[in-house]
Amino acid sequence: MNNQENILIEVKNIKKSFGDLYTLKDISIVLEKNHFVSIVGPSGCGKSTLFDVIAGLEKPDRGNVFIEGKNHNGKTGRVSYMHQKDLLFPWSNIIDNVCVPLLIKGYKKKDAANIAAKHFAAFGLEGFEKRYPSQLSGGMRQRAALLRTYLFADDIMLLDEPFASLDSITRKKMQLWLLKIWEQINASIFFITHDIDEAIFLSDRIYLLSPRPATVKGIFDIDIQRPRGSTVFTSEKFNHIKEEIFKLLY
Repeated sequence: MNNQENILIEVKNIKKSFGDLYTLKDISIVLEKNHFVSIVGPSGCGKSTLFDVIAGLEKPDRGNVFIEGKNHNGKTGRVSYMHQKDLLFPWSNIIDNVCVPLLIKGYKKKDAANIAAKHFAAFGLEGFEKRYPSQLSGGMRQRAALLRTYLFADDIMLLDEPFASLDSITRKKMQLWLLKIWEQINASIFFITHDIDEAIFLSDRIYLLSPRPATVKGIFDIDIQRPRGSTVFTSEKFNHIKEEIFKLLY
């Protein structure tokens, strides 16, 4: 059950098409304060389009996106949005890269750097302020991209498969790291992934989408105690949830 007082984002009956490409049929999802919610579905079902609608980059054909009770259809700037690729500027060092959202907000370069520098230790980037993206590993670049995302809007974050390009070992490390940093920053997160294990491990709730045109095929509340460690992946409760998701997927 949703606690209405804690709902930050409410997506209601969203429909979206691009010409004759019918993408989202009827999507209703919610994000509560300090919750981690994953959206899982087959490739091409419209998950990224749904994020574009929530972020205000696309207007729905029908339905509404409410953020803190206010209609935000077509309105940008309220939530932060991290895409699959880190999108770091190769010609800028890491601190200049992560300061971009603060500069957009009107901060002076020096003030922006001072604000960003306070978060480098927590995000595992201390000592890398003057390095360039090409000098960092894939995992480190994703940490930098996440910090940049956080500095745009620190309370509501949309993360679109941020670990998809990483090898399996690095990906597991990043999942553990993300949970630790999430506990520190108190953000509310919508997270897109194709990885069922990743979704269960990270989430308070999972929305399972159907093939395009997407509808919500299933909702799974993840009743696994936090904080979570790597042993969760082999627990009986974890594997029971995984089995239930697979029953709807296949």
